[in-house]
Amino acid sequence: MAGPAFAMTGWLALPQGLTYGRLSFREGIEAVTPLPPQAGAKRYILPGFIDTHVHGGGGGDVMDGPAGVQTLCRLHARHGTTSLLPTTMTAPWTQVLAALRGVRQVLDLQAAGGLTDGAQVLGAHLEGPFISPGRLGAQPAYAVQPTPEQVAEVLAQGCLRAVTLAPEVPGVAAAAQQLAAAGVRIGVGHTRADADQTDDFLDALASHPRLAATHLFNAMGGIEGRAPGAAGALLAHPAVFPEVIFDLQHVHPVSLLLARAACPDRVMLITDAMRAAGLGDGQSELGGQAVTVQAGRATLADGTLAGSVLTMDQALRNVVAAGIPLDEASRMASAHPARSLGLTDRGKLLEGQRADLVVLDEDLRITDVYLGGERLIAPQLTLGEP
Repeated sequence: MAGPAFAMTGWLALPQGLTYGRLSFREGIEAVTPLPPQAGAKRYILPGFIDTHVHGGGGGDVMDGPAGVQTLCRLHARHGTTSLLPTTMTAPWTQVLAALRGVRQVLDLQAAGGLTDGAQVLGAHLEGPFISPGRLGAQPAYAVQPTPEQVAEVLAQGCLRAVTLAPEVPGVAAAAQQLAAAGVRIGVGHTRADADQTDDFLDALASHPRLAATHLFNAMGGIEGRAPGAAGALLAHPAVFPEVIFDLQHVHPVSLLLARAACPDRVMLITDAMRAAGLGDGQSELGGQAVTVQAGRATLADGTLAGSVLTMDQALRNVVAAGIPLDEASRMASAHPARSLGLTDRGKLLEGQRADLVVLDEDLRITDVYLGGERLIAPQLTLGEP
């Protein structure tokens, strides 16, 4: 039986822009009704955020297994993320497979009606181990060259939705074809590939509708006039969806504006969050490596950035502070990632879409989150969060 009907009024982040109106919904959105703007109206209603690259949060990590996945889902739901891809670390092969099995168990739990207070898991993002050992970033040193048997093994876990690959690694070109044939989004990242290698890799996937740049600009070198590198090739490609970690640590605002100019309808906000997200400053870990979080910056002992402690609501506020309109920032957090995964049931405030909603006050702080029309009561920030 359908649940009770709800209605909210406020500034709606519609595909055509911010419009004052009323949103009526149950599990799905039933009506979007424009209304004359009301004086003093300060409420904004956005589609729920979709994070396609998140390792952890609230003390939980994907590599911990099902309990870690559930913990991170709960933390990020309180910050407006209604759908996500739990993302693995480069690790020994048995640990990678165990993490994927954990994601599969949470998918099964949600299908059975469990984890109603956490973001919906859409599948897993395999970040490594098929990456360059020379561009690990904060990934542990367990990169390997893929074999057809390994690719078949990860696909057999029944949960893979996205993967990060380094084009120059032997075996990766064939692995990409195998993964693309299974409908997996192919991302380029953690790579030493130059622009020509990246172009050749992408050209071989020309018929595949789901391509991405894994945390664009990070772990792939810079852009120069005579050496545009992987980042330049990815920005120039007409179908690639670039992920951006906009925590003001990983990416400069000018770099975000460059990505936006090159890919105006494809830039995706991600958190790349680690287990320390939501816990404030202090000591944590990532892939078995000690991490220090200070003033919102997470680093390994050698100073390497170690993922982030970002949440999607803070990423949205950062984007707006960089001068991008709220409705466009909303698309970066919802509509674009949905399209990158081929999702048609979420990411927009339209009739028939899932009622995954984020309600913000005039300072763009979250007041309510709805998951499939169910209200996540009184989202509270963890002590120590901004």
